Parts: sequence; C-alpha cells; structure tokens
Amino acid sequence: MMDDRAKMLLKTLVERYIADGQPVGSRTLSKTSGLELSPATIRNVMADLEELGLIASPHTSAGRIPTARGYRVFVDTMLTSRPAHRFEDSSMAPLIEPLQPDQPKRVIASAAHLLSNLSSFVGVITAPRKTSVFRHMEFLRLGERRVLLILVSPDGDVQNRVLFTLHDYTQGQLIEATNYLNTHYAGRSIEDVREGLKHEVDALRGEIATLMQAAVQAGSEAASDDSARVVVSGERKLLQVSDFGSDLGSLRKMFDLFEQKTQLMRLLDGSSRAEGVRIYIGGESGLVPIDDLSVVSAPYEVDGQVVGTLGVIGPTRMAYDRMIQIVDITSRLVGNALSQK
Repeated sequence: MMDDRAKMLLKTLVERYIADGQPVGSRTLSKTSGLELSPATIRNVMADLEELGLIASPHTSAGRIPTARGYRVFVDTMLTSRPAHRFEDSSMAPLIEPLQPDQPKRVIASAAHLLSNLSSFVGVITAPRKTSVFRHMEFLRLGERRVLLILVSPDGDVQNRVLFTLHDYTQGQLIEATNYLNTHYAGRSIEDVREGLKHEVDALRGEIATLMQAAVQAGSEAASDDSARVVVSGERKLLQVSDFGSDLGSLRKMFDLFEQKTQLMRLLDGSSRAEGVRIYIGGESGLVPIDDLSVVSAPYEVDGQVVGTLGVIGPTRMAYDRMIQIVDITSRLVGNALSQK
C-alpha cells in the first residue's frame, strides 16, 4: 500500500527515468515532484518504495530506477494517456498513407513498418489466418522428381511449395493435374479437395492421384503455418537502444525471439482475446522471457471480427502513453484498410 506522497514520487521517478535514461536521485525528485519535501524525507520514501520492490538502486549510482513491478504499478494506476482515435501530431499523417486498401499482404507489411517507424522500436503483427480455399492451383516441373506447387487464394495471396515426388512427372502430366483440379475444385477448400479425391482416386491414373494427394497435404500445411503469419519490422533498431547496447546476451536472446517467432505467435494470439491495448512488462507474460523488454499490443478487426494482433516491442524504459496511442490507432487503420472491398 502506498500513500499519495509515495505514488507521486514513484510517478515522477518513472517519468524522469523514461525521459532521461539516468537513475533518479532524491535531489531531482525534490525539484520536479511538486511536493514540498526535504531530500531526507524523499530518501525515506524511496527506501520504502525499494522495500516494496518498485524501484532499485544500480550499483554505480546513488539514484534509483523503476523495476518491472514499478513499471506495472505506473502503467496500471498512474498513466493518464488513453487510446486515441487519431494522432494529434499531423506530421505522422504521411507515415499512415501506406495503409491504403491494397493486397492484404502489403497492408500487413506496411503496418509492421509503420509501427516500427513511429515507435523507433520493433513492430510486429500477425496476419489473418490463411483461408484453405484456393482460386487457382498450378504445378510446374522444376527438375527430376521436383515439382513446384503454386496456390492462389481468393484475395490474390500466392503460396509456393516444392514437392519432392517418387515419380518423375512430365510437364504434360502436370498440366493434366492442374486442369483437373482447377476445373473440379477451384473456389473450394483444401479439405473439400481431400474428400473429393478419396472418391475419385480410382478414376484417376495412379501417379496423377498421388501427385494430387501430395498437393492437398502441402496446401493444408501452408494454410496452418502459424509462424509465417508473424511479420516483424525494425529488429535492428534495438541495437541503437542504450539499454541493450552493451548486453550481448540480451541482444542474442532478442534476435532469437524474432527469428524463431513461435513465442511471439503465442503471445500475440493470447493478446487477440483481450479488449483494447494490452501491456506486458519484462518477462511477466512468460512467453517473452526477457526482463528488459516490454510489449504493447492490441487486436485488430476485419468486418467486425478479430483476425490478428499487432504491437510494439521495446525496452521497459519506453514512453508507454505514446506506445498505447501508436498501437491503438494502427490497429484501427489496419482493420479499416482490410475491411474495405
């Protein structure tokens, strides 16, 4: 429990540390908190805050810095910013222009880039789950026992998969399979193709049936590849953050996180079930096990349905009020762009 005096000092300390990146001493708090307290009284309150685990003292300084728990109290109870419907800063308008209606894949990539540019940290977004419905399917011969499968979704998204086959198909056989699938199954789901082929396999030549079944399996795997749904932009910007610059161990963990994407996918999927902006500080999510990182995320909707999540990943020493606005408005922009036909 903290009294109003302790809350004000914690709020001032967190804001000063976010702004300056330097441990905050009692003399600075005395000048900037607006409280008429002696440095000795402030030191006593600081000792109480440290005992509560809200601030800590670096070995090289007499000042204090917020802990992850201190940031959490600050964000939950002291942050005055609220999600905004638009940015007040008109200079951001040109950066929003990339999110005009276009191919969904381009909108998603632009959103990740926009988040990174506005925050100066890492932008992440999960694309909507891929539909298993295909508009067009095509086989191309790459070489002996190697076939390129091309799947085109109704919205124009293209997926390529290389099939390694037991039989060496001629281009003529591949054209035959392409024509059969597009004639009988275009506009239907991969599962429909799978079920249909079960009943038609006897009517097809054995090697063609085998190729089609391999295509169905590859198409199913392409639709369920969750790691491919995570788009990350601006990872290298963390190299410029002084909080991480000299800690090679933390940097290695971070880049592993962005490369593997599995933990990010689980974190963002969990955020998609939240309403509005959600903030994870340090390792409290259990899915991003890096104490010096925070994640500010929000789901986005297409035609009234939540289909993905986006967010900013950066140091715990970030301007949370600004990140909330960036994430909130970008989620609206993405939803609007993808909802327009």
